[in-house]
Formats: sequence, structure tokens, C-alpha cells
Amino acid sequence: MMILITTAGKVGAEAARLLADRGERVRVLARNLEKAAALARSGVEVAAGDLDAPATIDAAMRGVSSVVLVSPAIPAQELNVVDSAVRAGVRHVVKVTSKASADSPIARRRGQAEIENGLIASGLGYTLLRNNAYMQNFFMSAPSIAKESSFGSAAGDGRLGMIDTRDVAAVAAEIALAPASHAGKTYWPTGPDSLSFADAAAVLSKVLSRPIAFEPLTIEEQTQAMIEAGVPAALAAMNAQAVGLFAEGDCDYVTGDVPSILGRPARDFEQFVTDHIPAFS
Repeated sequence: MMILITTAGKVGAEAARLLADRGERVRVLARNLEKAAALARSGVEVAAGDLDAPATIDAAMRGVSSVVLVSPAIPAQELNVVDSAVRAGVRHVVKVTSKASADSPIARRRGQAEIENGLIASGLGYTLLRNNAYMQNFFMSAPSIAKESSFGSAAGDGRLGMIDTRDVAAVAAEIALAPASHAGKTYWPTGPDSLSFADAAAVLSKVLSRPIAFEPLTIEEQTQAMIEAGVPAALAAMNAQAVGLFAEGDCDYVTGDVPSILGRPARDFEQFVTDHIPAFS
């Protein structure tokens, strides 16, 4: 049994490592082989390829039984993977997604809906993981937390059931290994708590042993802050728009999907910060 993971980003790389640690056969598609060198050393097979080049996807798809489909949610790219999986006779695709709807004001969510619909229409076995916001998004604020002991967001008082990407990876790996009982299901993975950004500041203050302040931002200020953090302007505008929805309670929900699939609690925000103290210091 071979599992293919379509990118080596935060979720993909962690899922690949978890599977390799368990002695499973796992292959990652990577555009940049140097960036995937650590994965190769840990026992992951790395295939050179590009989601815009169907022939390279087909080559990586040989002998694959399950796919973890995770990428920046560009419909043409992910639908290339779905088409390749159909050609290869793959049994199951675990689609890492987020809140998705065809009429969302957020372009990424419309793209996710298009991909989800294409996957469902393909006839492949599938599971959708519609994840809440990632705790790892706080890394964008890490320089400000480290230097100024503060961070800003346009999330206002909105609460989020944030999830650690390591738990997303663990859930995806678990389902890819034994997909039968998850076929056709949509899960909504979250962390164990719904936190406001003021709550997050309190947790950061506790773990880092110094006061960390939360500064409310406007959508425009949020966009500019992301651009200054190196995010391309169009993506920054879309991300800031999503953060504006957080303020309206868009991500204020918690589910038991992570513990029900993994048999252990989801990591909480305090654990996330504790595991990454150097990043915030």
C-alpha cells in the first residue's frame, strides 16, 4: 500500500513523517527536492513533480492506493490530481479543505468548493476535512510577539476553534491508512476550545512569562500587516477578508472529530505555544 501526499507544506510534510514513522510506504510530490530533503532522510519517498504538470502527477500516482490532497487550493491543480487518481484507479482521496461554499465572499473558499465538487463527481472514494483556522497562522505574528510583545488582528472579539496543523496531518494520515469507515464523510476538525485573540494573548503571556498584548486592527491594517510579513498583496487581501469574518463568529465552533478519529484529545493552544516557544521569543 502506497499513500501519495500532494505537497510538502505544513500539513503534507507532517502527515508524511507520521506515516513513515509507522513504517508505512508514503510518497510526497515536491517541486523543490532540496526543500524535501529532510523528508527523504526520514524514509519518505520524494517524487519530483508539479501540480500544473499532469504527466508528473501520473508518474507519482503509480501504485498508489490513497491520496492526501493538500495544496494552496488552486482548483486547476487539485482537479489535475483528482483526474490522475481516476486514471490510476486510486481507492480513496482525503481532501484537506476548509469552510467551502460556491457563494462565499472568500475566493479560496469558492475554490475549495469547486475542488470538493469535482472530487465528489469523480466517483472516487473520498473524505473531506473541513478544518477550522490553523494555530500555525500565529507564526505570521511571531516577529511582532518576539520584538514588541504584541500582535494585531482584525478578528475583534470573534472566537475560533483553532486547530494545530499537526492534528490535521494526523487525522489525514489515519484516514488514508484505513479509509473504509470514513468514505463519503465530511469532518470539521477543530481544537478543543474556541478562543478569542484576547484569550490567545493571555495564553501567550502565561507560557512566555511576559505580558503579550492584543491590538485590534481594521481590515485595511490587517492587509498591510500581511503584505509586510511577505504575503503577496492579492492573497493578503483575501486572508484579511477571512479574518474579518472571524470577527462575526464565522469560526466559533468546536467538534469532537479529532478525538473520535485519533483516540486522543486535540492539542490546545497552550500546547501549541509551549511547543514553539523559540519562535515567539
